[in-house]
Amino acid sequence: MPRPCPFRPDFGPEGFPPIPKINSDAIRQQVFTHRSYYARPTHIFEDQPNDLSPDNEKLEHLGDTVLALVVTDMMIKAFPGLHVGPSTKIRALVVGNATLADISLRYRLPYRLRLHAAQAITLRASTNIQADVFESYVGGLYKDQGLAAVEKWLHPLLLPYAEEAYKFVRKQYGLPETRSSSGTASPPESESEPGSLSPATQHGGLDMEEESIPQAALAIGHLALFNQQLQKANLDIEWVYTEDGDIGMEGLLGAFDPSGTPGDLVHIATRTTPMWTVKAFVNGEMYGSGKGTSKKAARHVAAKEGLQRLGINVW
Repeated sequence: MPRPCPFRPDFGPEGFPPIPKINSDAIRQQVFTHRSYYARPTHIFEDQPNDLSPDNEKLEHLGDTVLALVVTDMMIKAFPGLHVGPSTKIRALVVGNATLADISLRYRLPYRLRLHAAQAITLRASTNIQADVFESYVGGLYKDQGLAAVEKWLHPLLLPYAEEAYKFVRKQYGLPETRSSSGTASPPESESEPGSLSPATQHGGLDMEEESIPQAALAIGHLALFNQQLQKANLDIEWVYTEDGDIGMEGLLGAFDPSGTPGDLVHIATRTTPMWTVKAFVNGEMYGSGKGTSKKAARHVAAKEGLQRLGINVW
């Protein structure tokens, strides 16, 4: 099932920004031509100079790059104190497929696509295709009128989404939704490893037989199995860490060796051993949390919760 956009930003009295017109008929037609329309082979390395592909894939590729540039610049201006790590996560939410597909549908861009007739219904309903045609439109507008026209359109369009994503990521870091009194974002103090929120946001199905799951968990460990299942389902995982400080023996519980079988203790904690807490966010939603005397050990514990959230019962 496609994942809906998690944000419903307020655009104020001005309302949702209108989409600018692409003046060139040729560019506009290419923007809305999906590769299925001409059904050209995809394994070719390069088109001949006199027979270039007329579909929108190159404009989509261009638009993706322009979009990243515009959003990055916009966020630096909107959140000047924000560090690169959380900024990257916020940007990933803003330019992710769920957000772009939501915007694309508001503009009804998918309904203007030229598609192969046999695939039209399926393709128009695809979150990926909906997001792709928006990126293609960005690329087409850039090619038609340049960067200034794109910025004039995208800044008021995407800033409200960035504000919502900013609040969301602040909560992931254990901070209040609002900014500090200085008007800039407060960077996190924890040593969070950069996450990898990719633009893809479609759910897939788990294809491992249910009865084989416990044996697989014992063989490869909960963390490896969790990552394997997420990869099969085309889901994105992000780990957010906090350091709880020094712990005693009670902090040892729940710390397992991620490279071994469940139940193997990592080591005996001392009064100076730090305890890490990690939360596993799958496509922006928390699937599990865990504690451990290392980040990897904490991930292992959180992965077991995550597997249960996926409907996989493990020992």
